[in-house]
Amino acid sequence: MDPVSGAAVVAAALGLPYTDAVVIAGALVLGITSGVLGAFAVLRRRSLVGDAVAHATLPGVCVAFLVAGVKDVPGLLLGAAIAGLVAALLMVGIERAGRIRPDAAIGVVLSAFFALGVVLLTHLSNSSDADQAGLEHYLFGQAAGLLERDVAVMAALAAVALLVVGVLRRALTTTLFDPSFAGALGLPVRALETLMTALLVVAVVIGVRVVGAILMVAMLVVPTVTARQLADRFPQVLLLAGLVGAVVGVTGALLATRGALPTGPVVVLVGFAVALAALLLAPGRGVLWRAQRLRARRRAVHRDAVLTHPDAPAAGLPDLLTRARLRRHGLLAGDGTLSDAGRAAAAELAERRALWTAWLEHGASIRLPDAREPDPADLAGSLGPDAVAQLRRAVSGYECSSTRIHSRPPEGA
Repeated sequence: MDPVSGAAVVAAALGLPYTDAVVIAGALVLGITSGVLGAFAVLRRRSLVGDAVAHATLPGVCVAFLVAGVKDVPGLLLGAAIAGLVAALLMVGIERAGRIRPDAAIGVVLSAFFALGVVLLTHLSNSSDADQAGLEHYLFGQAAGLLERDVAVMAALAAVALLVVGVLRRALTTTLFDPSFAGALGLPVRALETLMTALLVVAVVIGVRVVGAILMVAMLVVPTVTARQLADRFPQVLLLAGLVGAVVGVTGALLATRGALPTGPVVVLVGFAVALAALLLAPGRGVLWRAQRLRARRRAVHRDAVLTHPDAPAAGLPDLLTRARLRRHGLLAGDGTLSDAGRAAAAELAERRALWTAWLEHGASIRLPDAREPDPADLAGSLGPDAVAQLRRAVSGYECSSTRIHSRPPEGA
C-alpha cells in the first residue's frame, strides 16, 4: 500500500476528503524525513546550513523551469537538489579556503542564492509564459497543491535517504561526533561529511513543497531539539526525532486542513509548541524540572542549617519557613529546640558529613567495582555498602553508629 493510499484510508476513517489525505501524507513523509536527517545537521552545529540550503533551492527551481519549460515536479525537485548541494559545497569551500567563519560563509551563500532566486522568480513572473504560475509556492510552500505523484516522489526520496542512514549509521555517527577518531579508523571522513550534507539537501527538497524554503529550517531543527531533551543516546535521538517530526507534521496538517489555514506555518507553529513543551517539562532537563530540583536543594540546605544550629536566630523568611516545616513534621519542638526525631535527623546529618569528609581524605584508597560518581548527599547509597565498609576501616578511630545512613530527609521536610 503506497503512502497516499494509506493516508487516504486513515483520512476517510476520520471523515476527511481525499485532498486532505494527500496533504497529510505529504506532511507525514516530511516530518519523518526532516526529523531523522535534520539530526545530523543540528548535532553537527550546522542548523543554519539547512536554512541556507533551503533558500538556495529557489534559484534551482527557477533554472530547472527555464531549462525544461514545464512545471514537472521531479525536474523542479532535481533542480532544487542541485542548487542546494552546490550551495552547501560552496559554504564548505569558502570556510576552508579563506579566513571566514562558518556563520559568515553561510550568510554570504544564503543571501546570494536567495537574491538570485528572487530575481529569477520576478523575471519569470513578468514573462508571458503562463506555465510559470505557482513557482512562488516553492518560496512559501503550498501543501494544498500536492498531487498523488508528488507525494510518491517525496516518499521515494525519503526511503532512499533513510535506507542510507540505516546502512551507514555507525560510520556516520562516528564521523559526526569524532572526525579525528573516524579518520584513525580509516573511514573516509570527507566523503561521509559530504554525504551528511547531501542527506540534508534531500530533506530540504522533500519539504520545500510543503512548508516552503523560508520555514523549512524549522522542520530540520524542531524534532531534534525535542528529541534531545528526552534522550541521550544518538540512536534514540534519531528514532524520537522521526517520531516527533511525524506527529508535528500530521497534527499541523490536520489543524490546517480543518481550519482552512496555510499548512506550512501551522505545522511550524505546532512544532514550536512541542519543542517549547519539551524545553520546559522534559524529565531531568526541562527548565521547570531543573527549577524544582534547585528549589529542593535550597530547602535541603536550609533544613540542614536549622538541624545543625537550632538555637541560631532566624535569618530571614526562608529560615522561618524551614522552621515551620520542621515543626510540622515533628523535627522541632514548640520552643524551637530539636525533638527526639529532630535529634536523630541531626545525628544522621552529622554522620553523612563525617563520612563525606572521610571520603575526601581516603577515597583514593577505596576499591570500587566500577567508575561510580559519589553523591555528597547520599555517599552510602552511591558507593554501596562494601565501599563504605572499606572507607570506615581506612579511617583510624572513625566511629559511626550502627544505624542505617538515610540518604533523604523525611518526606516533605
